[in-house]
Amino acid sequence: MAATSTPALLDVRNLHVAYGKVEAVHDISLTVRPGTIVSVIGPNGAGKTTLLAAIMGLLPAKGNVAYLGASAAALSVEQRVARGLILVPERRELFAGMSVADNLELGAFQRVRHGERDWKSTLREVYRRFPRLEERRDQLAATLSGGERQMLAMGRAIMGKPKLLMLDEPSLGLAPLIVREIFSIISALRSAGVSILLVEQNARAALQVSDYGYVLEASELAFEGPSAELAANPRVAATYLGKGAAVVAESATPP
Repeated sequence: MAATSTPALLDVRNLHVAYGKVEAVHDISLTVRPGTIVSVIGPNGAGKTTLLAAIMGLLPAKGNVAYLGASAAALSVEQRVARGLILVPERRELFAGMSVADNLELGAFQRVRHGERDWKSTLREVYRRFPRLEERRDQLAATLSGGERQMLAMGRAIMGKPKLLMLDEPSLGLAPLIVREIFSIISALRSAGVSILLVEQNARAALQVSDYGYVLEASELAFEGPSAELAANPRVAATYLGKGAAVVAESATPP
């Protein structure tokens, strides 16, 4: 991860989120620094999606979420988006009856509203990163394949000029070849200066592309550390990377 002296872009402290009496996120703290990819991995039901929704302001939460050095508590979802905090949800939430081009232009709505005139250059950048979207720019979003819909969701988010892009399960339901393409684009976005908070069940791919990682289990933080160290952790490897009992047995064998 970037040096700890670098000011945090996102700093989450002691976050709690509950659905009635059931706590979905319990006392989670995490940090994203500029120019990094941070991954959050864990099983279904661990609280990963809830965590992103709370950071985005979509769910009420206890604790503190600081973004760009200031508390985000008083910011609406729209204000967070306007400040460059953008979420690509697991369900992608595209406008199925609208064209690819119209979906992308809607991603720049806040920028146009605030008088920014350079959104068309961002559109050209999106088409450069996702050539298939340019080929299909006049097609309805409903007619796209799963991989193309994920590309469109990411492209629409890029149109908002994110400082921090939060991705919820971008590889979900996609073929391995498309997954590799999506993760290549994620890595390229970091090189272009976009910081990323990545929630993924594909732990291997997430840890390979990220700088730092957090493992959530049963709504709580189980492990954290540089991604390479997490990948080498016998418990993480056995549970999430498919390296199984051999790794655990080897680590448990006395010298």
